[in-house]
Amino acid sequence: MKELNHLSDIYENYDTFVIDLWGVVHNGMMLNPKAMEAIEQLARNSKKIVFLSNAPRPSSKVINFLLKMNMSKKYLSNVMTSGEAAMHAINKKQFGKSFFHLGPPRDTSVFEKVKDNQVDLESCDFILCTGLFDDHDNDLDYYRNYLKKYTSKKLVCTNPDLTVHRGNVEELCAGSIAKVFEKLGGEVVYFGKPYEEVYKLCFDSRDKVLAIGDNLRTDIKGANNLNIDCVFISDGVHRDEYENKSELDLLLQKYKVKANFYQKEFQW
Repeated sequence: MKELNHLSDIYENYDTFVIDLWGVVHNGMMLNPKAMEAIEQLARNSKKIVFLSNAPRPSSKVINFLLKMNMSKKYLSNVMTSGEAAMHAINKKQFGKSFFHLGPPRDTSVFEKVKDNQVDLESCDFILCTGLFDDHDNDLDYYRNYLKKYTSKKLVCTNPDLTVHRGNVEELCAGSIAKVFEKLGGEVVYFGKPYEEVYKLCFDSRDKVLAIGDNLRTDIKGANNLNIDCVFISDGVHRDEYENKSELDLLLQKYKVKANFYQKEFQW
């Protein structure tokens, strides 16, 4: 894995750039100016930019979120989320009709078209997990007890990430509940990175693609699964797991992934 001081050194080798959002382009509160400069330069050089996010809500909601952070609309023509991919499957009743929503009220847009099919945990066909309840947002033991009687139902996870940093605060994501459910013996269906299906919605298999992300379990593993080149952004979700550059290769070994390049933060 080579250190990449400047994306400008290699960008000409690729047609399409699949870029993670949270931890790369923004921190949940504000855009990263260096990342925005890189995006501007890619657009200026007529490269295809795809933002691929493990957000548990439709792409339109993420676009609105980015617009509120003052990202220019001209960069937002290709945005795909794990929530968008899940929404299509839910609308087609792929896992049954009735569902129980496990997650905060802010994520209800993912089942807007089928909201009348929302029922309680006892009588649902499947569990739709978008995150943690607001009043139990850091206690996984609560979910262990809550779900242990319901492992015969499928759990659909709309965000495979385990954690995310909002500013400097680490928060649990839906993926953490999915892991609890699997340990209880339940079956989980995941939407988003690193699973191949979501990438098929983003680019043509003939494109020369570079993936850029900060999560080894999802962004980098996903790139490896599709055999595309990738840049690991080291000052993102894994920033507390290593102390210096020499430990980065060991970190990748720990997660059983490979990256072609790394940058501390996404920059041109």
